[in-house]
Formats: sequence, C-alpha cells, structure tokens
Amino acid sequence: MTRPPAHRAAAPSGVLVLAATPIGDPRDAAPRLAEELRGAQVVAAEDTRRLHRLCQALHVRPAGAVVSYHEHNEASRTADLLERLLAGDRVVVVTDAGMPSVSDPGYRLVAAAADAGVRVTCVPGPSAVLMALAVSALPVDRFCFEGFLPRKAGERARHLAELADERRTMVFFEAPHRLGTTLAAMRGAFGDERRAAVCRELTKTYEEVVRAPLAELVTWAEQGEVRGEITVVVEGGAARPADPEAALQLVLDRVARGERLKDACAAVAEQTGAPKKGLYDAAVRARHTAAGS
Repeated sequence: MTRPPAHRAAAPSGVLVLAATPIGDPRDAAPRLAEELRGAQVVAAEDTRRLHRLCQALHVRPAGAVVSYHEHNEASRTADLLERLLAGDRVVVVTDAGMPSVSDPGYRLVAAAADAGVRVTCVPGPSAVLMALAVSALPVDRFCFEGFLPRKAGERARHLAELADERRTMVFFEAPHRLGTTLAAMRGAFGDERRAAVCRELTKTYEEVVRAPLAELVTWAEQGEVRGEITVVVEGGAARPADPEAALQLVLDRVARGERLKDACAAVAEQTGAPKKGLYDAAVRARHTAAGS
C-alpha cells in the first residue's frame, strides 16, 4: 500500500531585504533601492531622519510602516520584525550608509530570519570597505575586514598585536576624533614603515585619500583636525623567515594524520613562507631516513 507523502510545513512567505544605501553621494543608490523602499510593508531604518532625506533625494515615499532599528533597540525590535516576516511581510532594512549588518544593525535579524526559514536577500550597492580597498593602492587580492577597533587603549593594543603577522590587507573603520590615537597604536604594533591609506569622506565633496607609511600618517594626523567618515586600509605583514626544522615537522605531522605529502607541503608553505619544493625534498629525505633506520 502506498503511503501518502509526509506533510511538510510551508516556508514563511515574508522576505527580508538588506538594502545598501549610498555612503555619501545619493546618486550612487541602486535603482532597486527606490523600488524596495516604495513597495515594502515595513522599512526598518537605523536613523529615520536620514532615511527621510534619502527618500527625498530618490523621489520616493515608502508606502509601508517606517520604524527605527538601531544599536539601542536592535535586540528588542528584532522579535517584532521577525513576527512581521512570518506573517508574510516584506521587510527592508537600511542603515545610515552601506550594507546593513556590516558594522551596522541587521545581523540579529538576519540570523533570526534564517533560523525561521525566512528568505533573506539584499540590494547590492556602495561599500566603504571595497571602495577604500580599491583606491588604497595596496594589494587587494586577499584582505580582511576588522571593523572598529576597541576604544580602550589596552584592548586596542592587544587586538593590533594579534594582527601584527596578518599577511592580508586589513580594513578598519574609525571615528575621526580617535584617528590619531589609532594610527599611533598601529604604528606601535606594525612598525613605522608599514604602508597604509586613510580614506576620508568617500564619494562626498571633500573626498580625500592619504597614502603613506604609518609613521608619516601619524604626523599628518597630528597637524590638524580630521573630519568625516574614516576608513583605514593597512598593508599586510611580510612573511617571516621560517624555521626549516619547525616547518618540516609541521609537514610530517600533517602526513602522519593522513594528509598527502604534496598537500601538506603546500599548506605549510602558505602558513610559514617556507619554499614548497624545499619542504617536499626535506620531507622525502626524512621519510627515507626513518624507513632505513
């Protein structure tokens, strides 16, 4: 006898839309942004006044409810927004600039919506992180985003110390009144000659990109008040000379755990900066020596 198919609960029909907003020039807004603001049942904005000004620039009026959604009410308001999503509403989240959830409100709601099976999508758009990388003149093939550093000096110093050997280009956000202190801390952790770029007021009237070693940037920041939205891009550290014996041991340990010799050599070479062929040859000799003893 054929059994009926097991009942499967229908997925919620609501949609959560993370909508990127311009980081300065409203002309950078994606055409879809106006459509989403116009058609959503709920628009959750980090700052409703800024949203109002953006809507005026885009010549759009949200048809649905507009609610505040910022760092001070994100935890409590997430439940309300999730309830609207589960009821079938289209909820658009916008922050003051850039993509929601990237150093801005949104992460909690994304996580809650995903756990509840709600569809999550986004309207792509301007990004201070990517723009700063692009104009920094630093390597962009590999990078990491570190957001805002801790405000307390000790915590900031410890965090930067952990990044001293980071080989990828690093991107940070910083408030203008803390920029000089942050650059000095970076200089202490990374050295005078580490290259960096301070990107200020990107896409705005007074856009400025200052590229120099950290020691020079510290001096530049001390010469006067720096204003506006700040993104700092810092060159990754150079690979330190590897200890040949320690690197070889890492390879042998990986092989002992079942990894192929070729793959183990490639991984350790990437990790330590040791030459891959040298590691391979040394590992072969070590295995032959062990087999003959």
